[in-house]
Amino acid sequence: MSTRFSDRTAAGRALGQRLRALHLRSPLIVLALPRGGVPVGAAVAQALQAPLDLLLVRKIGAPWQRELALAAVVEGDPPDIVIDEEVRRGMGTYTEYIEAQAQVQLREIARQRQAYLSGRPAASVEGSTVVVVDDGIATGTTMRAALKALRRRRPAALVLAVPVAPGDTLEQLRGEVDQVVCLDTPYPFHAVGEHYVRFHQVEDDEVIAALDAAARAQPDRP
Repeated sequence: MSTRFSDRTAAGRALGQRLRALHLRSPLIVLALPRGGVPVGAAVAQALQAPLDLLLVRKIGAPWQRELALAAVVEGDPPDIVIDEEVRRGMGTYTEYIEAQAQVQLREIARQRQAYLSGRPAASVEGSTVVVVDDGIATGTTMRAALKALRRRRPAALVLAVPVAPGDTLEQLRGEVDQVVCLDTPYPFHAVGEHYVRFHQVEDDEVIAALDAAARAQPDRP
């Protein structure tokens, strides 16, 4: 029977306990995907006594079905765009559409960095064990883009940690990371929200509060 988490914080605590038992090599940094991944990531960072930062990535939806992930764009210099070629072939989507939508999403990424982090640049992950956290994974297109972008930044190890995801999606992502930690892989899998009792829309103020609390817990962080 599939696990149902009471909320994202509870899921993050359970995930943090599992990760702590692995004795991951220091230095550690937790990167959460906003907005839903932030409450999970905050609880994980607290369990690991590690700093929390954001991994800003935005989905590009298919033109006629915006919930279907066609591609994803990750902040960086230059930004990374990862396309789901199977979806693109099925939709017959043109490159011009993806490029135009990427610019839209990059503007939202810039807004998020300013709103959540007052424009602070992304934390350096080179040489660190990086734990990438979200509240769950469905198709994996957005997460795949995030992981590919992170590899370019030369972490010592890359760990994908989520409370829930379909098993086949995790298998497709294993090649992008050094380790996968997932608490539940239900089958059949329909939607991440089905595995939470409370799955509310995470607002900007909740993200900011979580990041501020995590920063206060790391007084030595620059």
